[in-house]
Amino acid sequence: MAPPREIPKSHFSFAIDWSTLRPFQRETLKLVYEIPYGETRTYADIASQIGRPHAYRAVGRANATNPMPLVIPCHRVIGKDGGLHGYGGGDGLPTKEWLLKMEGAVMT
Repeated sequence: MAPPREIPKSHFSFAIDWSTLRPFQRETLKLVYEIPYGETRTYADIASQIGRPHAYRAVGRANATNPMPLVIPCHRVIGKDGGLHGYGGGDGLPTKEWLLKMEGAVMT
């Protein structure tokens, strides 16, 4: 019989040095960091939260240059249409989809 699968951690307990990021990226990724395990937000949601509702493409760029993509979970950011858009880790979008399914996120 195979050993039980280890349940992945849903949060990290070490400090992040946010000072290495540019101001817009820092503000964006701090909000992404707060997205709960198993939940998603849209690029437009994040843009609105930072008070720049039309900056959703810039939010996408900030996520694309995320220096710690599993710790700062940019895979939890999806398109306004509910679709997966952009992911630079692993095999790209299949990896993003796998991570979201692993977390139990609802996929449309």
